[in-house]
Amino acid sequence: MNKQTKNDNNKKNDSLINFKKSKSLLEKIIKMVEDNEYCIDIMQQNLAVIGMLKSAHQILMENHLRTCFTTAMESRQDKRKFEMIEEILKVTKLANK
Repeated sequence: MNKQTKNDNNKKNDSLINFKKSKSLLEKIIKMVEDNEYCIDIMQQNLAVIGMLKSAHQILMENHLRTCFTTAMESRQDKRKFEMIEEILKVTKLANK
């Protein structure tokens, strides 16, 4: 495994950690709602989950741009380049909704 591949895997692991933390915290939030806890406390925990998910998304996007996207742009396949750009635009639009 080369250094770049190892770094890419580390980045994906960073996003996985954020997803797992988000899942755990989301379960806590559900319990808080079920237990009728204070709304502000629930909202603060909800914002923490949103932050972790945004961070995971950013990590994945950066990794994708450094790997898959770069490889596609270096290729001679214009169709693949166009598809890759369209994918990035689609995901970016969804993230900004």
